[in-house]
Amino acid sequence: MTKMQQFDVSRLSSYVEEHIESFHGPISVYKFPQGQSNPTFRIDGSSNSLVLRRKPEGVLLKSAHAIDREYRVMLALDKTEVPVPKVYHLCTDDKVIGSWFYLMEYVDGTVFSDPALPGLTSIQRKHVYDEANRVLAAIHNVDIKTNGLCDFGSTGNYYERQVSRWTKQYRSSETCVVKPMEQLMGWLSKNIPEDDGRTSLIHGDFRLDNIIFDSDSLEAIAVLDWELSTLGHPIADLAYLCMQRRMKRDLFIPGLGDLDIAELGIPYEEDFLSRYCHRTGLKEVGPWHFYLACSFFRLAAICQGVLKRALEGNASSDYGLELGTMVEPLAKLGLKASKN
Repeated sequence: MTKMQQFDVSRLSSYVEEHIESFHGPISVYKFPQGQSNPTFRIDGSSNSLVLRRKPEGVLLKSAHAIDREYRVMLALDKTEVPVPKVYHLCTDDKVIGSWFYLMEYVDGTVFSDPALPGLTSIQRKHVYDEANRVLAAIHNVDIKTNGLCDFGSTGNYYERQVSRWTKQYRSSETCVVKPMEQLMGWLSKNIPEDDGRTSLIHGDFRLDNIIFDSDSLEAIAVLDWELSTLGHPIADLAYLCMQRRMKRDLFIPGLGDLDIAELGIPYEEDFLSRYCHRTGLKEVGPWHFYLACSFFRLAAICQGVLKRALEGNASSDYGLELGTMVEPLAKLGLKASKN
């Protein structure tokens, strides 16, 4: 983390002390290196720490960077089996730091940025992936009615909405013509599966590095980054998590595509899907090739958005230009998945 002063620390300190009874200044502010979309900071007080997550600066795409949705869903999940940091306060007054933000619990633990999990034993790797599987199933098993989330997303064909939304988002942030991306968007629009009626809470960006694990037991103790959460097709999260199995090590976002996962102790995809189906009561996954292709397209569109913000000077971390290099490789992987 790096020490930052992107806003009036004194004003923030006064605001936090006023709204969080147990928190007292003076404060220090440190920016987490992760978080391309919504900048995230650790706020250290005299005796404890909080995490602040805010909207980025600059002109933003409509419906993007939904800080209030993150806050709402994490608040709703507080008493479920889904591990989330406790949220304390949502600020909708731009005058405090220049944008909306929310405050949540600081969870100390381990975040794995490399899906190969270097430094762990094969048994530990198997456990970490099973924990990710367990938590994902818990998210999809959440009773949306009981937890006040029935209106958290649209109904109808989720993939039809997703292809339309991310095509528009991609066009809004397009900086050049990427031929594989054009081909992938064309294929997806013509091959959207019929709505099978499955709807659940979905995370929207479910990756290993959006989970905090206990450093000793390796239990999943907090799921982060709920900005893209909504109601939708649960297999979207599952396919998104499995993308890295097809991505090679030399990409900016490294994958597992050229590694011996059996030797590493990482479960085969078939076993991983079977375990998920057992936990959710699902009989079959469905058109897996489409789900994977759509996940690659979606991530490519997200990377393009980050690149556009970086070129405009509004990126929330230093990796925006590097992430932009992922757009074409991801589109190619999406096309490959569509043919399998």
